[in-house]
Order: sequence, then structure tokens, then C-alpha cells
Amino acid sequence: MITVTNLSKRYGPTIAVNNISFEVQKGEILGFLGPNGAGKSTTMKILTCYLPPDQGKATLAGFDTFEDSLKIREKIGYLPENTPLYNDMIAADYLRFISEIRRIPISKRKTRIKEVAHLCGLNREVLGKNIGHLSKGFRQRVALAQALIHDPDILILDEPTVGLDPNQIAEIRILIKEIGKEKTVILCSHILPEVQATCNRIIIIKDGQIVGSGTPEELAAQAQGEEIVYITIQGSQKDIQEKLDAFENINEYRLTDSEKGNFRFELKSQKGTDIRKSLFQLVVENKWTLTELQKTQLTLEDVFKQLTTEEN
Repeated sequence: MITVTNLSKRYGPTIAVNNISFEVQKGEILGFLGPNGAGKSTTMKILTCYLPPDQGKATLAGFDTFEDSLKIREKIGYLPENTPLYNDMIAADYLRFISEIRRIPISKRKTRIKEVAHLCGLNREVLGKNIGHLSKGFRQRVALAQALIHDPDILILDEPTVGLDPNQIAEIRILIKEIGKEKTVILCSHILPEVQATCNRIIIIKDGQIVGSGTPEELAAQAQGEEIVYITIQGSQKDIQEKLDAFENINEYRLTDSEKGNFRFELKSQKGTDIRKSLFQLVVENKWTLTELQKTQLTLEDVFKQLTTEEN
């Protein structure tokens, strides 16, 4: 549904987007991540035909952003970071106004407004209020409804949960996942748990270039240099350490905690190896008591930091 090829954009001497390429498939929810100034919003503005690229090409639903701008705007719904709302309008009137701009036939407007209102959790009471009198959560829902009013094939959401409380974030997250069952969605967000819980695939951008791409699990596997296992054993510390010294596939280990005869160790092994089964057998053979055995996984936050910090 979306193909980006060698896309670049400058603002004077500043390179905002630097020769990036990626694809988004139909029915996929893509998380587009990066620190402030990485080029996320510029990329979204190019895809929505708000800005032309300096170099490269982008096509959405088979249409070129430069040659078929109006066709693309018919195919996409866009929720920018600063929600496009008129606070002095009643919510229902605003959606009728947007449906007119989107050229929805008069005979279908009422039905379509009801459909998106139901989908976005906007009841009759909310629709009857001035947008300026609504809570941040409901204003965000109205903004999402305007992006969906014309039933687009592609939905581009730039920070859709900014300023919302945890309950509102959870509600919008569920809504995006529901929408993603039928539509192609690009989600830009700084809230990493939201992206991890919502998106099928993630692209991480830094200084206008893509530095990571894949599922959260794939990104974690690529970023993690060694496998790390934590084990807590009740027994003789001397005996345990002697056995660990002779244990195969351990690159190194260290004691991290000891309390009342329980000793917790961090063990590092070669990437791609899983030593938990052998460790369990070691505990059984020596008649120790096992109280913990877990393999660590890098979180999306760990991966994001690793890929976007200056040191790396």
C-alpha cells in the first residue's frame, strides 16, 4: 500500500530526511519511531502530500505523491500531532463539515457520521457539545473520526495519544488495533509501550536515516549481543560457583544478590544459545533448590536507546 524509495528532504543546510526506503503492506500497523528532530513528521508530511520531497519517490495505493496528490488525499486519513479541530464548532457539525469537504454524497453523510462516531466511541451527548468543551480524550476521538470519515484505505497518525491520561491511551490503542484489522496504519509516537502493544512492525529513524526495522522481537534479537539468564539457587555458594566455573557455554557470570542461602547469578552466553534446560538439569543433579530461572529480553525502550544514542 505504501512504497518509499530513496526519499530525501532538506530545510536549507539541514537534512531532515536522508535517502530512506521502506514499504508498508495492506492491513499492517507500522510504528514509525525516532527522537525529536529525527525526520518522522517530515516523512509523514511528504506521504500526505503536504510537502514535496527533494529527491526520491513515494507511492500510496499505487499513486505518486508528486503526480497524483489529489488521488492520494482521497485514499488517506491523516491525524497530525496538532489536531485539526475548530473548538467553537459542535462536534456533530464539525463532522458534517468534514464529510462535505471529503465529498461524501449528501444521502450517505448521516449514516457515515453515525458509523465513525460509533467506531470512535462518540455518543450523542458528546456529539452535541462544543469541541472546546470536550475533554482531551474526546477531542482526540473527534479528530480521529475526521480522519476516518471518508473510509480511507490508509491511516497516518502522528502522536495520536499525546497529552492523554493512561486510561485514554489504552482506549485509543484498542481503537487503533481495531481499525488496523481493515486498514493500513502508520503510527508515529514517543510512547514506546504503546507502539510495542499496537504495531506489527517498527521502523526507527535517527538523523533522517533508518537505523532499525522489524518486529519488536526481531529488533530486540538484532540489538542483543549476548544471551543473559538470571538464576537463583538455594545451596552452598562454593559448590554452585565451582559447578558454574565448569559449565559449558557460559561466557561469564557474576553473583548479583545473596540472601538467606539464596544466591542469584547473572550468566551470559553466546547469542542464539539457550542454556536454561542445562542449568535446570544441573540444579536437579546437585539437589539444589531452584527459585528463579529466566532469560532476559531487551525491551523496545532498550533497543530504541541503543539505536538512537550518540554513543552507538
